[in-house]
Amino acid sequence: MLALITGASSGIGRDMARELAKVGYNLALVARNQEGLDQIKNELEKEYPNIKVQTLAMDLSCIENCYHLHECVQDVDILINNAGFGLFGRFKNTDLTKEINMIQTNVTAYHILMKLYLQDMIKKDAGHILNVASIAGFMPGPLMATYYATKNYIVALTRAVRKELKKEHSKVKISMLCPGPVDTNFNKVADVKFKIKGLTSEYVAKYAIKNMLKGKFIIIPGNLIKVARGLTEITPTVITEEVSYHMQTKKEGKK
Repeated sequence: MLALITGASSGIGRDMARELAKVGYNLALVARNQEGLDQIKNELEKEYPNIKVQTLAMDLSCIENCYHLHECVQDVDILINNAGFGLFGRFKNTDLTKEINMIQTNVTAYHILMKLYLQDMIKKDAGHILNVASIAGFMPGPLMATYYATKNYIVALTRAVRKELKKEHSKVKISMLCPGPVDTNFNKVADVKFKIKGLTSEYVAKYAIKNMLKGKFIIIPGNLIKVARGLTEITPTVITEEVSYHMQTKKEGKK
């Protein structure tokens, strides 16, 4: 059994690799950080000598690398689309180059890998895909507009593809992980500090893998975030926009 995880050198991706190694999955781990990949590879192969760990250092914001990854790693039983980053700031001021890179990483890479590996899984009528989205995927996000938009895309795409698979009676399972704040390097890259205390990446990873293997579709770790998601379902968008803006401006004042 083989699991492919992107963004696997740190944070949730790294800890999901640990969880899958525990239950005997061979791993193909992808990230830009070769040193981080080497560290987790050495750790897992030492602790679980019966599994194999392959690492691939590549930047998935490059479309060609996404296709190359699919060529390099075949017979995947689990695909976890996890690579991504955020950016805080007013849309008129944020760096356009960083935003385009974010869209390519958070959206285009997910889309390409999901399609290519889904086609493979459909042929054998088996497999799991887990797209790491966010609670941000259910609402607009003033001051993190592009990041929230990318996660809205992932939520909408995953919902639609899951419905297609159900109508075709496919045995391929698809899930999406939608956490709130998590204590990872994401906050540093996004240049933002969340007011709500973040969950640990270890907890989120363990919760995600357990529920993915059970076939759960929407995976939301943390009771507070579950409540927040429920409120987004019943609250008019004009109100969620205002609440989101108010919360984000508090972060802006601290910068």
